[in-house]
Amino acid sequence: MTPKTPSESKTIQTEIVLPNDTNNLNNLMGGRLLHWMDIVAAVTAQRHSGRTCVTASVNNVSFGHPIPRASIVTLEANISRSFNSSMEIIIDVWTEDTQSGIKTKCNEAIYTFVAVGNMNKPTAVPEVKPETEKEKERFEAALRRKQLSLILAGKMKAKDATELKALFK
Repeated sequence: MTPKTPSESKTIQTEIVLPNDTNNLNNLMGGRLLHWMDIVAAVTAQRHSGRTCVTASVNNVSFGHPIPRASIVTLEANISRSFNSSMEIIIDVWTEDTQSGIKTKCNEAIYTFVAVGNMNKPTAVPEVKPETEKEKERFEAALRRKQLSLILAGKMKAKDATELKALFK
């Protein structure tokens, strides 16, 4: 399989916060944002792999600040790294002030997706070939997060987590 750059799989989705999307404080409900993030991450994973993909985990979600009703919300999803059949997707969430046009980053998340084949079994995905400094940083950090996840799940011994150990030397 030919490696792909993150920009080849990048997905941008824009939404408007409607009254039905809000809580009692007239802010976007967290669950609605999670729904939008899951969709944009799925599209990114499928673009990268060329396969049907399923959510394996929501690794991190950061709700930086509330998103008021009527806000324009842009979700930008990029693949940071792929492993055998899994892909880590980072989603940056921005709000746009409709008066000034100023965009502010308000949330971010990290999802893991797995590509599945004909029998709904995990299948191989292309490698990620980072190009920019930001892509390279995210690529390296993804391996550390993967190792930590494997240790916490009891699937890797801490002594074997070379990337994590390197942080403490």
